[in-house]
Amino acid sequence: MKQTILVIEDDYMIRELISIYLKKAGYEVVEAADGEEAKEAFLTHHPCLLILDLMLPKISGEELCTWVREQERNEVSIIMLSAKARINDKIKGLKLGADDYLTKPFDPDELVAHVEAVLRRTGQFCQKITYGGLCIKPRKGEVMLYDESLKLTKHEFQLLYHFMENPNVVLTRENLIQQLYPHADKTVMDRTVDAHIKKLREKIEEDPSSPKRICTVRGMGYKFVHE
Repeated sequence: MKQTILVIEDDYMIRELISIYLKKAGYEVVEAADGEEAKEAFLTHHPCLLILDLMLPKISGEELCTWVREQERNEVSIIMLSAKARINDKIKGLKLGADDYLTKPFDPDELVAHVEAVLRRTGQFCQKITYGGLCIKPRKGEVMLYDESLKLTKHEFQLLYHFMENPNVVLTRENLIQQLYPHADKTVMDRTVDAHIKKLREKIEEDPSSPKRICTVRGMGYKFVHE
């Protein structure tokens, strides 16, 4: 799963430079040129990290940072990027909720290094995965279906996480057994996995008898379908 980073910068050249380096580093990038675009992009694309310029049209970076931290998904990481280089400006930005603060001019490779460091530190490398109304937050152990919290057992959660990490990939029963019972002996049978998947389908499928998310691939295993 590629992680999505929202780059909020009104200067087109700087925004494109950041995007090029982030894409080269393997990230998905969404761009916004002002505060209003940033709000819409934040709610639509569910980024794991924001690179936030402070001097923005329509809504300032400081206001936007405060707004983001007031949202339900306030676990998103934020790196402020600004020409404001005074110590007081940095302190203010960090107190508003930024995880890091870089000043302009900056080196793009250094920015990418800061992105990776922030994501490692905050655990956002695997913040959440969302498909068609189904959302899993591995760090928090939460699963939501159309904003309704689901109660899953440990093995159901592990199964769903493994499926959502590998969309449209056929996973064999042997692979799934290894995920659920990495230290088990051969007494763990295929039907154990089948039983867990049956219970999981009852919780995430509209019609468990005709599943649309976790589909059986005859003679091979199962596949989490995402179009």
